[in-house]
Amino acid sequence: MFFLPLFDENATGRKPIIVWLIIAACISAFFWQQSLDGIAANLAVYQFGFVPAIVLQGETLPAEFIIVPTWATFVTSMFLHGGWLHLGGNMLYLWIFSDNVEDSIGRGKFIIFYLLCGLAAALAQALVDVESLTPMIGASGAIAGVLGGYLLLHPRANVRCIVGFFIFFKTINIPAFLVLGLWI
Repeated sequence: MFFLPLFDENATGRKPIIVWLIIAACISAFFWQQSLDGIAANLAVYQFGFVPAIVLQGETLPAEFIIVPTWATFVTSMFLHGGWLHLGGNMLYLWIFSDNVEDSIGRGKFIIFYLLCGLAAALAQALVDVESLTPMIGASGAIAGVLGGYLLLHPRANVRCIVGFFIFFKTINIPAFLVLGLWI
């Protein structure tokens, strides 16, 4: 059995411009990643991904590989993704749920909220192993924060989903807390 969320049933009062810009930036960054050959793609993940040992322990990349300051990788890592499913899943949930959060708190506060959620998620993950040399990429942490905000703002919302069981498919409304609980 699987389910795929399609949309929520909360109307918004204005267009989610910031959400659209974040989605466009993530998709553009992903296509840029895809245009690189294998070695350059791996190098880009180290240059723009968040590497706990580099940021928290003072490890360094060779000088010729450094493109952005190490602190900036908190932000740049949120725009890279590890594959089509990683990008697609993140953008789907961002598209469905973040418009309501942006509408509720305003565009400026949404940008700050999104970035702070991504920063908190990166730090939480990094504190598990501060000496890790594995780069972290993706918007999952920032999106998880936005989903938490959505649940606080709209706890009784319904989400229209396609539910499948083998060859049988049906669209049904599922409470947002269940959809987001399964995502988490």
